[in-house]
Amino acid sequence: MLFETYPRVRPPLTPAHERIFAAEYKLNRDGAASIEHLAKRVEGWMHRKVAGIPGSPVLEIGAGTLNHLRFESTIADYDIVEPFRELFADSPCLPKVRRVFANQAEIPAEPSYVRIISVAVLEHLTDLPRELARSGLLLRADGVFQAGIPSEGGFLWWLGWRCTTGITYWLRNRLDYGVIVKHEHVNRAPEIIGLTRHFFRNVRITRFPLPAHQLSLYAYLEARDPDLERCRAAL
Repeated sequence: MLFETYPRVRPPLTPAHERIFAAEYKLNRDGAASIEHLAKRVEGWMHRKVAGIPGSPVLEIGAGTLNHLRFESTIADYDIVEPFRELFADSPCLPKVRRVFANQAEIPAEPSYVRIISVAVLEHLTDLPRELARSGLLLRADGVFQAGIPSEGGFLWWLGWRCTTGITYWLRNRLDYGVIVKHEHVNRAPEIIGLTRHFFRNVRITRFPLPAHQLSLYAYLEARDPDLERCRAAL
């Protein structure tokens, strides 16, 4: 059963990958290099989909460098979950953030948010069922859980990173970027979607650029009406 595979353990990095991991991670999130910048522009589809629904208070899971905030037109009461403070410490968007949590377990367990959002984060979470369950309990009755995810496990996604970030990573470091992908992406897109449907009664999926999993780069999940009994049971 899928639930029995959690929490998951990341495949280890080689010592060479480990030494440059932090610097490469921030470079990738900021989109500083030319091909990474192009990849970020394509990734903007997920940000725009998530920002397409108004409303606050908002909780962003895995806010990273706060790069999503520039896609939100008008926002108030914006909270974030991000354990790595060095990612956002010097961000000009930090004054827009109301509260910072290191993890969801720090947040008072009450329905507080109209929107809970994440962009390119769920594939990284080693205990995804519990994180989704907490999200369901933190949503207001009229709230929505929104997530943009890579189509991990699909052909076009594999080809996409091999021909972009994979090439530039190798040129900079002479190392295989696939090791990073396996270390970071512990959840595949079908698993994320399946777990979301377990905890939410109403889930809508949109893919880009084509509607099939194997021919898409990204997927957007919009989930409403959490099953509170299932959410509580998972915790």
